[in-house]
Amino acid sequence: MSSATMCLVDALDANDNILMSGTKADDCSVAGFKSALGSGAIAYGGKYSAPDYERISASGCTLAIENTMINHTPDVKEKLQKLGLVVLTEQSSSEPKALGRVEWIKLFGVLFDKEDEATHLFNEQKARVEQTSGLASSGKTVAYFYINSNGAAVTRRAGDYVAQMIELAGGSYALDDAQTASTSGSSVTLEMERFYATAKDADIIVYNGTIDESVATLNDFVGKNALLSQFKAVRNGNVWVTSADMYQQMTSTADIIDELHGAFTGDDTSDFHYLRKLG
Repeated sequence: MSSATMCLVDALDANDNILMSGTKADDCSVAGFKSALGSGAIAYGGKYSAPDYERISASGCTLAIENTMINHTPDVKEKLQKLGLVVLTEQSSSEPKALGRVEWIKLFGVLFDKEDEATHLFNEQKARVEQTSGLASSGKTVAYFYINSNGAAVTRRAGDYVAQMIELAGGSYALDDAQTASTSGSSVTLEMERFYATAKDADIIVYNGTIDESVATLNDFVGKNALLSQFKAVRNGNVWVTSADMYQQMTSTADIIDELHGAFTGDDTSDFHYLRKLG
């Protein structure tokens, strides 16, 4: 079971169908799933790239639900299949639309005989997202990225689901298709000078704390690269960081979009979970 889909299974109250997970309890942010891992009701079956084949074989497991990372380890997929498992590769991370990711809950509804529950949960998220997206635009441009170990900015392709969530929340993504066309994947790495020229005037920065958890303060942030202190959003005190668990929370898509909207419009942020303003 891949980490990103835990929330879908948990929302359907279908955790008792899961024998093993590739995520340890300490690394899991989905409450029900974390509890099951902690109690041993769901066992840790090893990392996706190095599963515990002996334990998996002994468990009687017949289905392995993997994300697209399994494509980088075809030998693992082949070994699981030789053990008699059907390997299902869920591709929610490749969805260009935010609600497209959430709609994967319908697949799990079919797998676990909870189709009505899945449809209800999806429609609930859809209605909330449509309500927020119908509000007036904030008029704010938004840059979303993290700084890698080489000092380069890793951002998201324009049109990617993260960029779309920013648009649905009333923001305008700071990079366009031409500026993020250097790769076929969802992430785009830009040398800092190029990224600065493109995004320096963004009204708001959202730092990707899901990938880089080392940024707790504004000083931590500007310490990543000397050019960051010259960004408009930094000078104006409009830098935010995401929670480490944001990517694991597909069923909270509407909440995340609501928080983005609040950050863009200056709403009360006291009960935010997925975004925090750096000071």
